[in-house]
Amino acid sequence: MPRHTTTMTALATAAALLTLTACDPDTTGSGGKPSAPRTAARTATLPNMNGKGLQSAQDQAQAAGFSDLTSHDALGRGRMQALDRNWKVCTQTPKPGEHPTNTKVDFGAVKLDETCPAMDEGTTPGATAGTTMPDFKGTSVKAARTALPGNTSLTVKDSTGNRMIVVESNWQVCSQQPAPGTKLDGRPVSLTAVKFGESC
Repeated sequence: MPRHTTTMTALATAAALLTLTACDPDTTGSGGKPSAPRTAARTATLPNMNGKGLQSAQDQAQAAGFSDLTSHDALGRGRMQALDRNWKVCTQTPKPGEHPTNTKVDFGAVKLDETCPAMDEGTTPGATAGTTMPDFKGTSVKAARTALPGNTSLTVKDSTGNRMIVVESNWQVCSQQPAPGTKLDGRPVSLTAVKFGESC
């Protein structure tokens, strides 16, 4: 067989192989490498953190394998837990036990010198006001502001004098206008308040 015929046959065979390979769908994943099998989230035991310092609870949860941690004011005042060592755990979600390690862990906490409420008030404030005015008496000014629609015009005054209300989570509502149950249709809202621990 002439040499040029052998060369042409070899080239035709190589081209055919390349065509077959190009038409074959890649069923093994990117780059021809086998796809990594999907693995279920690892589970671990979340300890009971109630009564522990917030910082200690967070450290123990992380040591157990949980990294998605958050906390909130169990008294419903909307305070931030800026210094975790000054707070203690009252509730935790989820409950102690086996959970996937990617589960979000939320601690309801109060300051060290405070008493845990009978029910976690930080997860049940009428989170957002609907079409009627909620009853804000006794709640923090911050919680009231958060519950109202964002476009509400809100005025807050010291019930006992002319003090400036700077840290709203430290003040509790004494009175409100409009009254609870009144239709909220864009009308301005006014509150009077005193510091927690003071009488209205």
